[in-house]
Amino acid sequence: MSTQYLFKYIIIGDSGVGKSCLLLQFTDKRFESSHDLTIGVEFGARMITIDEKLVKLQVWDTAGQALLVYDVSRRETFDHLQSWLEDCSENSNMNLTILLIGNKSDLVDKREVSEAEGQAFAEKHGLMFLETSAKTSHNVEEAFLKTGRAIYEKIRSGELDANVMTGKAMAGPGGPGYRSAGNVSGRNNANNSNNNNKENDGCCN
Repeated sequence: MSTQYLFKYIIIGDSGVGKSCLLLQFTDKRFESSHDLTIGVEFGARMITIDEKLVKLQVWDTAGQALLVYDVSRRETFDHLQSWLEDCSENSNMNLTILLIGNKSDLVDKREVSEAEGQAFAEKHGLMFLETSAKTSHNVEEAFLKTGRAIYEKIRSGELDANVMTGKAMAGPGGPGYRSAGNVSGRNNANNSNNNNKENDGCCN
C-alpha cells in the first residue's frame, strides 16, 4: 500500500527535555536513558494509518506541524516556551499545527510544572496539549496520532490545502500557503546555555 499523505513535523524545545527520546520511542519503540544533548530539533520518520489512509509522519527541520516540548521537572524549560513559540511562528508554515508536550511525567517527585499550568499555556496560545513520558512510552504514540488526526481533518475540511503530487498529498513545505523559512535548529538556544552542561543520564525520560 503506497503512502497517501506525508505530514512533516518539527520537534522543538530546550536541550535535555527529551526530544530525542520521544522520537526514538515513537519510531523504534525503545528508550535510551543516555543521549547526546541536541540544541533544538530532532529528525526521523514513521508510517501510521488514519481513517484507513496510510500516512507518513516525517520529523524534519522545516515543517507544517510542531511538537513543542518542555520538561515538567525543570521549570526553566517551561519558561522558555514563549521564545520557542515565537521562533516557530516566524520560521514555519502559516497554518502550523502545534502540540505542546510536557515530557517526563513519570518524574512525579521532581515535578516543577503542574499539568494545569501546561494546559493553561496551551489554551492561551491555541495549542493542543499532552503530558508524556518517553521512558514509559505514556502518550508518546498519542502525541503523533493526535496531531496527525488534526492535520487530516484540516485537509478534509478544506482549512489546509494539500499539494497533490503523484497521488500523494503533502502538507507542509511545498504546499499552498507555505512560506519559505529559515531553519529553527539554527537558533542555538541561548537561554539554555546554562543547561547544556547537565549530565545526560535521565535526560530523556
